[in-house]
Amino acid sequence: MQQLCADLAAEHAALDAVLEAAPDWDAPTPAEGWSIRDTVSHLWYFDQRALLALTDPEAFAADAAVLLERGVDASVEPGRAITPEELHANWRRDRTALIEHAVTVDPSTRVPWYGPAMGARSFITARLMETWAHGQDIVDVVGVDREPTDRLRHVAHIGVRARPFSYAVNGREMPDAEVYVALTGPGRDVSGDAPGDVWEWGDAAAPDRVTGPALDFCLVVTHRRHLADTELVIEGDAATEWMSIAQAFAGPPGNGRAPQG
Repeated sequence: MQQLCADLAAEHAALDAVLEAAPDWDAPTPAEGWSIRDTVSHLWYFDQRALLALTDPEAFAADAAVLLERGVDASVEPGRAITPEELHANWRRDRTALIEHAVTVDPSTRVPWYGPAMGARSFITARLMETWAHGQDIVDVVGVDREPTDRLRHVAHIGVRARPFSYAVNGREMPDAEVYVALTGPGRDVSGDAPGDVWEWGDAAAPDRVTGPALDFCLVVTHRRHLADTELVIEGDAATEWMSIAQAFAGPPGNGRAPQG
């Protein structure tokens, strides 16, 4: 939990650096109908709910019922009612409170959320994934470089583990075929020339395979890039079908990003 929380704090800090370069928080992002301000508000809203889920499950359940009735856009309303400076300060305050509490939580704790309850480690990993994915929308607007880090392994792990969910949310039956995933991490050795570690899931002998840069895989499973705009290599029918619907986040599948060519 300590390492996960440290990685989440580092992801927050990386996004702060991008936000400092954003001249207009009302600029639209690739997420239809959402501005930079809305994206930050969304992260703030759900970090608040994450702390509530960890500290008061009954209150969280009551709050979740209201959100499910109103829809996810309820998460952007608080940010529209205050200045960007206030929004950023409030998010920093509440995400810090979340991390300070989460680091003390027993990793075996089951935490309620908007779908099935999750183990505490998976719960914090999901917050990191959400921060990184929504942060990509802001990166795409601001046009700055956000260097990929080994924290992407958390995002990739959720993406791989969510394969059954990807089928369920799309109303499909998952084939009984294992998919081997091998992703090259962004790290470099001291020379700066060698690729990073290879992160692997599944049986290396499986004919269905997904290989390529970890960054590309994470962008696809969070619906921040179309598969055609990546360097991923997909082999086998089962792998091809999965990557066409892969989804690491909860909620309906949506349309994803159009190919840029």
